[in-house]
Amino acid sequence: MAYTSDKPPLTESSDQLRARIPGWGADLDPKDRPSVPKLRWQEDRTGAHWDFPQRQPEKWSRERSIEHKFLTPVFGTSCPPRGISGALRRYSYRKFSEGRAAHWLLLLAADRVDAWENHLRSFSTSRPDNPITETGVLSEFTRHGISSRIGRKRADVKHQVLDPIIVAGPWVLVGGMAISVAKAVIRRQRR
Repeated sequence: MAYTSDKPPLTESSDQLRARIPGWGADLDPKDRPSVPKLRWQEDRTGAHWDFPQRQPEKWSRERSIEHKFLTPVFGTSCPPRGISGALRRYSYRKFSEGRAAHWLLLLAADRVDAWENHLRSFSTSRPDNPITETGVLSEFTRHGISSRIGRKRADVKHQVLDPIIVAGPWVLVGGMAISVAKAVIRRQRR
């Protein structure tokens, strides 16, 4: 029914709904609800053998929001904060409330710094990062990337011009810096 200026009909009573809909209101009486025993507090049925759970040991200092008195009893340990990104994260948690934009902006910056730390760390391995295949640039040419954007009124077309700068720009910048350092080293060795 479309929205009109007429007064909406009054809601039906429980008896009218029960007459019209088979099984309506079957759970109104708590005795008929299958979940009611679960909803009642039963001292012997909780299964908990503690008032406060045993705390997970902290192997290194963890980030904790300034709103909280202590860490939760269980917390993640898969990615310990390290390097410059870890220092940024610790600073964000130590100085700013979770309700402040500065807290989240610092965490975003820490994620970007962490990505670059891992990119640089990959060069010390036997399989360094490959920005051509890992960023999906090749799919723009093999999976109809450009034609899927033309005439489709997609929102990402407006910033499509910036994508190569954002994705490839840092790699080109680091590559240029590496070439200029290599040239400077070669010039010093020739003297």
